[in-house]
Amino acid sequence: MAKKSNEEVGPFEGFTRGTIPFLVGLAMNNEREWFEAHRSEYEADVMEPAKRLVVALGNRIRKFAPKIQFEPKVNGSIFRINRDTRFSKDKTPYKTHLALWFWEGGTDGWGDSGFYFRLEPGVLILGAGRHGFEPDALAKLRRDIADAKKGASLEKAIAKVEKAGYDLNEPAYKRVPKPYPPDHPRAELLKHGGLHVGLHTKVPRELTSASFADFCAKHFEKLVPVHRWLVDRK
Repeated sequence: MAKKSNEEVGPFEGFTRGTIPFLVGLAMNNEREWFEAHRSEYEADVMEPAKRLVVALGNRIRKFAPKIQFEPKVNGSIFRINRDTRFSKDKTPYKTHLALWFWEGGTDGWGDSGFYFRLEPGVLILGAGRHGFEPDALAKLRRDIADAKKGASLEKAIAKVEKAGYDLNEPAYKRVPKPYPPDHPRAELLKHGGLHVGLHTKVPRELTSASFADFCAKHFEKLVPVHRWLVDRK
């Protein structure tokens, strides 16, 4: 559950007019010296409104997903801006976007279905579901997709979401995994390594107003069928 109240983080009034310019500047100057020189802007234009959005949006999501969890802090609902460069050829130290996560089930939520938010210059991404599955969880997902009743229920949920204008992620594998036959009626779904739906859209004018929380919540609500399937199939 949320660890801070609306009163403690303050009401969400929108992101500032400096939010996108900060992210653009960081993309152009992705180095520690620049970031430290602009840390006060990061705190005021990114972190503070992000904390307030987490609470405002989390409370709205609970109206259609009552068990959703959120925490208005880094490593809670707010992803760290620092990149893990240990095993990457790209050694730039910072992410140039803001990412938020609202989850259902589990203690920290990283292995569960939930609602994802990502803001970057020019693009807003809103999604629901689970990006990837560990081997045991992926095996169970495939069994559920292959199951006549559960699989049909998933197809219905996806169809409803797609009819509303949202997209299902692309399959991760080229071939249907064993032991399932290549001509399985849900062969394409069996090729998935994660299962999530959502949209990529231009950053809306609501970004700098309190109504941005409602804008995001309305999209998330339309993605609920797939999220609900992932949670309830257990």
